[in-house]
Amino acid sequence: MLSTIRRKVNAGERIDQEEALFLLNDADLLDLAPMAQQWRYRHNPERRVTFVVDTNLNYTNVCDAYCTFCAFYRADPDHKDAYTYTVAQMMDQIGGATSKGVTTVLMQGGLNSALPLEYYVEMVSETARLYPEVTPHFFSAPEIMKMVEVSGKSIREVLQALKDAGYRSLPGGGSEILSNRVKAEISRFKPKGTVDDWTRVHEEAHAIGLRTTATMMYGHIETPEEIVESLGHIRDVQDKADASGQPGFTAFIPWSYKRDNTGLAQKVKHESGPNEYLRTIALSRIFLDNVKHIQASWFSEGRKTGQVALHFGADDFGGTLFDENVMQAAGFYNRTTVNEVKNVISDAGFAPAQRTTEYDVLEVFDNHQSDESSKAPLTIVSG
Repeated sequence: MLSTIRRKVNAGERIDQEEALFLLNDADLLDLAPMAQQWRYRHNPERRVTFVVDTNLNYTNVCDAYCTFCAFYRADPDHKDAYTYTVAQMMDQIGGATSKGVTTVLMQGGLNSALPLEYYVEMVSETARLYPEVTPHFFSAPEIMKMVEVSGKSIREVLQALKDAGYRSLPGGGSEILSNRVKAEISRFKPKGTVDDWTRVHEEAHAIGLRTTATMMYGHIETPEEIVESLGHIRDVQDKADASGQPGFTAFIPWSYKRDNTGLAQKVKHESGPNEYLRTIALSRIFLDNVKHIQASWFSEGRKTGQVALHFGADDFGGTLFDENVMQAAGFYNRTTVNEVKNVISDAGFAPAQRTTEYDVLEVFDNHQSDESSKAPLTIVSG
């Protein structure tokens, strides 16, 4: 089967789900890298790796989804650690972020039934009014579905109201694994939507001209077949967007589940390691032939693993994420600086390039040199 897959990749042809499952389960890890890089350079021929200067802000941690993989949420709004910020308070936080050079704000929160649609619309309009230089990359699909629930409006009406206020880009959060079995089990008390909910939100967003990202959190209770199923849903949504001349997904971003302080840790005894991550990155690049960018995550997987992922099909290094609380609540604290991101990309043999949320390149640092006097060699392990 590997020879057939290689032939398809060489010809720029699509692999099917059975072939994807083979790459995930049986192929040698090092066999995936050159095939992934072929697709990477087919989409992005220049030897550069992009990044965005961004931050991740949360407006509330009150949430009624009860996701067992999450250590961030508080179900009781009266809990001592629960919070819901006003729009004015969030504008102060965005103002602080802009002083660090942030151009994108990734804003997500819990599913809080006490917040009306007007709260979210005002959040967008005030960001656009006060900080026009910032792209509001706000509100994942489950949050959009919560707005639908509390307002009684359709998905299209909610998204149009946000767009009219200045909304431009929707993050892919809330997908986890796009399998209804997985979704029902990891958010069992009140499942955080269905595969169809996530799909409809992104399809409606694309239909009115909004760009979105697609994500996947793996390494918990999913099967290899469900990973491939999840990738299949994403490819199908992008096919539909392409057929209609709609913007579709800017990028796909996978990361591994972090178990500390989460209820799901009782079932998941071990976290996925670098080999699983590199295999997932490479498979994603090969299988998602219609998505232009694959993002490596220095943040969730560590700088070195993220760096090696640039040789397994990834062409983007994500964002600086100056402020982040969700992963931190799961015991995972990781921070960086703009210069460090440049250094890591440069040390991997690529030219760092700062981009916008829409992947427009702002500046290429072709002559960037690492601050480190010696560069540690990349080590790629098979397994």
